[in-house]
Amino acid sequence: MLLFPSELWSVCVDIITSTHCTVVLGAVTASLLFLFGRNKAQVPVLVCTDGLRVFLHTHCPVVLERFCPTPWCWGGRVQTLMRVFIKSCPAVTYRNEMIRTGDGGQLSLDWADNPKSANYPQSSYRPTVLILPGLTGNSRQTYVLHMVQQAVRHGYRCVVMNNRGFGGEDLLTPITFCAANTQDVETAVNHVKELYPKAPLLGAGVSLGGMLLLNYLARKGCDSKMIAGLTLSVSWNSFESSKSLEQPINKLLFNRHLTSNLCRAINRHRKILETVIDIDHVLKARTIREFDERFTSVLFGYKSCHDYYQDASPGYKVPQMSVPVLCLNAADDPFSPEHAFPVSLARRSPNVALLVTSHGGHIGFLEGLFPHGEGYMDRVFSQFVRAAFEHQEDLKEACLNSDK
Repeated sequence: MLLFPSELWSVCVDIITSTHCTVVLGAVTASLLFLFGRNKAQVPVLVCTDGLRVFLHTHCPVVLERFCPTPWCWGGRVQTLMRVFIKSCPAVTYRNEMIRTGDGGQLSLDWADNPKSANYPQSSYRPTVLILPGLTGNSRQTYVLHMVQQAVRHGYRCVVMNNRGFGGEDLLTPITFCAANTQDVETAVNHVKELYPKAPLLGAGVSLGGMLLLNYLARKGCDSKMIAGLTLSVSWNSFESSKSLEQPINKLLFNRHLTSNLCRAINRHRKILETVIDIDHVLKARTIREFDERFTSVLFGYKSCHDYYQDASPGYKVPQMSVPVLCLNAADDPFSPEHAFPVSLARRSPNVALLVTSHGGHIGFLEGLFPHGEGYMDRVFSQFVRAAFEHQEDLKEACLNSDK
């Protein structure tokens, strides 16, 4: 079709006008998102005693930053969901090691040895971070890879303890894992310290891994062999977490998916597990609570799921912590409701600091318009781990001063 000059001009005007409108619309949208983000941006609440507060303000200034959540990720549920699809997947090379447990089972440990560390060229003195993944996680989760990347940058070594049956290994005994049983954590800690007795060790747990870490620290006290701990999106009260995840929307978005993953893992190990439990009955579970009633509580010898949840909940164990622990949670976490945070206990504890953001969801903490790479959670991990390793005496003194 031929266009006369007047018609051509009209088409050009339409294109320019259309482009102009698109640019204006984009600018307006970006401005609104920016203003929304600024309104959402807040400095996290830090609940701890004065000694720990001074230490964190000095050596871990991220606790003083405004956390500005990604403006198009409204609410904790969206933050939780989008992290899975958005976050980058850093390249990490692991060395796998299988170790035996006291009951005849095996644990899969993935090491990031960091032999090229310039800060700690001697392997025997290289600080080590033991990472405990979440409920159905392992060393390949994006949040774990980001943590490893941060630690390696500082010259540290990492080892990831894969939960039994979730690291690609076979079960040798009819035992998996649960949030209350810390024997596997103790086995991993003892193994690491036997290999590197002079290297300081810090534990970092995510979600269920955080519950395991806190329960381990509470049980072992001063004998934990760790200089400090860090938890990210830990569930403080199993009962309240279960109630939250059974709300209709949360049940649809998260509960059923996690339960399905658990059932698939159990079915994969059916041959050895069916000797002690009714697998077909377990596979009919539709919620995590049902799974724990039919499998976890039975396998670990609890009289009821209620007894298991009581034992697994780390919230009331805060007074038993003997090493400094920083705990990052979001107030809108669908897995860990805000009203269950042990705020009053943290205020009086010389060793526990509770860092609470208004937004962030569960292992989300996405910020910026394009939250692909490093986020707020990664900076908290990076700064606290470095502070704990590089200023060990200051951290000890901070906790002692808080105790006075």
